Amino acid sequence: MTTMSHIELDEQARAILKGNDRGMYTVPTAGLYPYQWNWDSAFAAWGFATFDIDRAWTEIQTLLSAQWPSGMIPHILFHQPDPGYFPGPEVWGANHGPIPSSGISQPPVAAPFVRAIWEASPDQHLAKLRAAFPKLVAWHRWFMEWRCHEGMIFITHPWEAGRDNAPDWDLAMQAITPEGVGEYTRRDTSHVDPSMRPTKEDYDRYIWLVQRGRRLDWDEATMAVDPPFRVADPTMTFILLRANRDLAVMGKALGEDTSEIDAWIEQLENGTRRLKNPERNIFDAIELNSGTRSGNLSNASYLCWYAGIDDPDMLASFDHACAIADYPIASHDPEAANFDACRYWRGPTWAIMNSLIGVGLEGMGHTDRAEQLRHRTASLITEHGFAEYFDPFTGAPAGGGTFTWTAAVWLAWASPSSRRDD
Repeated sequence: MTTMSHIELDEQARAILKGNDRGMYTVPTAGLYPYQWNWDSAFAAWGFATFDIDRAWTEIQTLLSAQWPSGMIPHILFHQPDPGYFPGPEVWGANHGPIPSSGISQPPVAAPFVRAIWEASPDQHLAKLRAAFPKLVAWHRWFMEWRCHEGMIFITHPWEAGRDNAPDWDLAMQAITPEGVGEYTRRDTSHVDPSMRPTKEDYDRYIWLVQRGRRLDWDEATMAVDPPFRVADPTMTFILLRANRDLAVMGKALGEDTSEIDAWIEQLENGTRRLKNPERNIFDAIELNSGTRSGNLSNASYLCWYAGIDDPDMLASFDHACAIADYPIASHDPEAANFDACRYWRGPTWAIMNSLIGVGLEGMGHTDRAEQLRHRTASLITEHGFAEYFDPFTGAPAGGGTFTWTAAVWLAWASPSSRRDD
């Protein structure tokens, strides 16, 4: 097999973004994911900004245009019907926003990428930043009002974390008896090998939670009464903390009062201390209904640096993760009994998570480790293409192909072209 140069890979990555472009928004990949996904879209904007900054802003503007009156920005936007996807808008029944959507959100990576896009040409895009800022504030406020427990951000559905079938949710999922779900036909396994996707048992519970939300008309106050699924999540907590830091920087540049955001930052910093498992010396998820820790080391555990939280225990864990897998960081501890190298978030490596971890390491001054992760992620993509995720030991591509966010991560972070000093 002939290995392409990074210039050729740059061209291929740009072609993937353009191929998945639907005009005002980008799909993750054709077929498997035919709509606009929240955090996928933010990554797409990061990638577009490397060669078409106006298109990057359009991506962000379309995402923010779907905001609900509550401030929530949904995780899926159903811009046009597509019978090839399940569960579609008719299953969600979420009609609170201007665009048909799901009824839950996703990790708020938009603010950090908005800051990166704005800082590429700050004077030229100040008006666009000014238009985006209040929408981002309202979204973050929604998280703090409806998803915050003692400074930790929790999720009410596994899809909300973006790490759908991670072992972090197993305890909470086992407590759900998905009675009355009825018959349904999954579409994802017609596009991808079922061994690479969540199980039928997982999916029954996913749909049961969707049906509960629909039954309660996605009213947050009503759904907060005796919630069956409520898990404090490192992904959400660390990403929102980072997003609030970036939001405060942008607010100050706009001359806005950032005291509310500053208070959120302090609250979440306190929450990160609660996420630290004192027995395992890692950041892990907590099932809030019982107070039970997952005990799981995941790639989300390493987002601490992205949030501006340094931790020597996690540095030691990072070094070990890089020593045991050729293509770190695995989404679940490879030494755990329930590790699965190819099944979605139960083991594979994800370039998007690596990019956030790498950006965090670099920002905290751990430049050698950041460069190591960037180089190994670049090698992974160079050798195995722009897949959705990868086997951390062999690098074998898994999930969807020609994937938007992997192409975006290549252009904005992994490619030698993304480094001015290369």
